[in-house]
This record gives sequence, C-alpha cells and structure tokens, in this order.
Amino acid sequence: MKFSAADPADGYTIQAYDKYVIVIGERRFTESLVLLPDHIIPRWSPRSVEDLRIGHFQEILELGPDLLLLGTGETQQFPGTDIYGVISAAHRGLEVMTTPAACRTYNILAAEGRRVAAALLIDPST
Repeated sequence: MKFSAADPADGYTIQAYDKYVIVIGERRFTESLVLLPDHIIPRWSPRSVEDLRIGHFQEILELGPDLLLLGTGETQQFPGTDIYGVISAAHRGLEVMTTPAACRTYNILAAEGRRVAAALLIDPST
C-alpha cells in the first residue's frame, strides 16, 4: 500500500491506496469513487472502463472541476470517444491513467490549489 502525507486543511487528499482500497482521511473506500478537494461521491457505479457512460460524468462536471483525472485500475485503458466529446464540450480537460497514478496526480494538483476531480475505478471482484 502506498502512503502520502496530507494536510486536512487543504481539503480531501488520498493518504493511501492499493488495488483494493483508497484511504481518504479516516475513511476506506473499496468501491469506485469520485474525489474533489471539497467533495466525495462514494460508490460511483462504474467498476471498469467498459461500464462508463456519458451520464456517469454529468454529476462530476456539475461540480465544476477544471480537470478530470480518470483512474482506470491497474492498467491504463481509454474510454469511448463519446466520453471525450462530452468533457470537451464542457470545456474541461480529461487525463486517463492508472488508478495509482491518478491518486498521486490528484494529491499534487489538489495541493497546488487546482480544481481537480479524480474518478477512480476500483473493481472489488478482481
């Protein structure tokens, strides 16, 4: 499990992560989630890139992130072009990476005060 130091005054940050769990503050998440510095959407329904639909991103976009990080599990996988189209039309950026890389990148960008969202896929059945 990877760990990082965090200052709770900066908002939500990821303290630890591995293939099966993400730790934010005192909470352990074992299902996909969406994280912003001031907001957590637990139990985000998609478990894999194949499960992703445009509707999964509408609630995230309404929260107003400038950049959306999509953590796709242990391997980097890209969503369909329709997902890119919706995010681009909302004038937001999308970066796709593994979930561990998305956790690290989220912490760095959040610490810089950026309005970033991390949509982190966790499939507990793997």
